Formats: sequence, C-alpha cells, structure tokens
Amino acid sequence: MNKLLWLLVLSLVSSKVLLAQEQEITISLSGDIMMGTTYPAVMLPVDDGESIFRDSKIYTSSADLALANLEGALCDGGTTLKTGKNTYAFRMPTRYAKYLKDAGYDFLSMANNHANDFGMSCIESTEKVLDQQDIKYAGIKGRNEYAIIEKDGIKYGITAFGHNNYTLMHTDLTTVKRILTDLRPQVDILIVSVHGGAEGKSRRNLPYGSETFLGENRGNLRELARFCIDNGADVIYGHGPHVARAIEVYKNRFIAYSLGNFATPYGMNLSGISAYAPLVNIRINRQGEFVDGVIYSFIQQKAIGPRLDNTNSVAQEIKELTEEDIIPNYLDIDNQGRITYKI
Repeated sequence: MNKLLWLLVLSLVSSKVLLAQEQEITISLSGDIMMGTTYPAVMLPVDDGESIFRDSKIYTSSADLALANLEGALCDGGTTLKTGKNTYAFRMPTRYAKYLKDAGYDFLSMANNHANDFGMSCIESTEKVLDQQDIKYAGIKGRNEYAIIEKDGIKYGITAFGHNNYTLMHTDLTTVKRILTDLRPQVDILIVSVHGGAEGKSRRNLPYGSETFLGENRGNLRELARFCIDNGADVIYGHGPHVARAIEVYKNRFIAYSLGNFATPYGMNLSGISAYAPLVNIRINRQGEFVDGVIYSFIQQKAIGPRLDNTNSVAQEIKELTEEDIIPNYLDIDNQGRITYKI
C-alpha cells in the first residue's frame, strides 16, 4: 500500500471515529404502564388495548432507545398475594405485550410494587412474554440485575431499582454501587430506572431527605440520583409518585425524578394532575452528556389511555416544578416543552 493510499485510509478511519464520537442519541422516557387489568374484575381499554399507544408511539418508536416502567404482571392466571382494604393488584393479559413492542419499547423496569402482585409464577410469565417480544427488563432480586442492549453500534446498560424487598432496593446503596461498577465498563451509555418516592397529588414537589409512604422508606431521591451519576450513570428516570416531578441535570447528566403514570386507563386516579402523562425524549452525546430534549404532553383518559395534549399543560407543570424545586436550575423549559440549557 503506497503512502498516499495509506493516508487516505487513515483519514477515513479517523472521520468515522470522530463521527461516532459526535453522534447524538435520542432516548425516550415514560413512566408507569399498566394497560388495564383482569383483577379483581376485567377492566380493559377500548379496542382491547390496540389503540392505547396510538398518539405516543410515533415518539417512542422513532427514538434510538425507549424505556418505561411496567406497573404490574403480564399474566393470564395466578392468585394475588395482596389482601385487605385499600390494596391494589394489577394483572394484564399476556396478549397485550405485543402493544409494547409495537410502540417501540426496548426496556421495561420490573422493580416496582406491582410486579409481584400475583407471585413468582406471574413474574416468570412477564419475563417470558417480554422475551418473546425481545423487550429487555430488570429489577427483580435474584433474577436480572441489568440488561445490555446493543443498537447501531452503541451498547446501552440499563438497571432498575425499587423499594420493595423482592426488588433490587435503591435504599441499599452497596448493591446499587456494585451493579453500577459492574455494568459501567461493559457499556457506552448507562441508564438507571428508579421506582421511589411518596405517592399522590400532594407529593408533586421533590422534597429534601427521605420519603416515607404507607410505612415504607421510599428513598432519598435527590441523594440517590447523584449517587448513581457519581458512580457512572448517564441518565436517571424515575417513577412511583403517580404524578410528574421536576427534572434537572447534574454533572451534565439528565435526571427525571418522576414521570408519573403514562398508560394506566384503569386502576389509577386520573383526575387533575394525576391524569398528566409526560413523555420525555432527550438527546445525549456518546459520552452520556445531556444535549437537549422535549417534554411531550399527554393526558390520560379512562378506558382509553394517553392522548396528546395540545395545550402542553404537562410540560408547563414540569417547568413550574423544576423552577420551584431545583436550585440551582440549569435548564430552561419553554411553553412547548423544549428543554435546553440556560444561556
């Protein structure tokens, strides 16, 4: 190979390396998904769920990676483990898994307080049907601690933490650090899902310190998010309070403290801000640093699911909460939901 040809080859290789380094990645983040339930009665959405993601799948399927929290089991049988008043158990038909695939979801957290509503047989059923759809998952103690997804030459590592003793618990920082330390060198981008925080409309503001709900330690979410980023995480997406909360960047890494409910047409309060269903698409670079993003506003309708909200009320809610709860706040959210760094 003559010198001129060799220099040309080197130039092409260098260009490809630089292009890969500069490549920006779109990640779609949404909160709790529970597409109806067959317990204690059959409460399933219209069209047997076929249209549940009608308005949102354009944003999830067009992203490089789409993630959410699966709030319940995909199972056609089983006996609930929950008893007593004011308890909720969610069981989605296994045939509904295809809707998650059609919407473009790549990963679903199982680290939540409804994954085990019908015991281990339904955890195994959920895993089986997600495997059939090639959707990755993590979060149940003693099972999948994390997932690795490779797309377009990029390796994503995703792990999930919850507050129940059958999940990988986010209050156990030793375990959190062990998993992040193991996962970080294996992947290009590391994402953490967190199910935590107290629940309800009165809990929309992000507190300092630990949160307690129903006698459970639901975590210190500010501390946890920073701990995860300090130990190698690039993106944190939270859910659990059933309402939206603030967003922020820490060390140029993106944190959504709660994305609330996203597709829960039955079994959840859908009045007022409890119907707000944010879908957040962010762009990051190959180093995991936040570039910009958009909050797409959806409003949930009973028996139907999330529908696009052209008034952008959900984005304005997150804008208000971010301005109230994040000090200093480095992000600007405009009235259309566009997220940029403050100048």
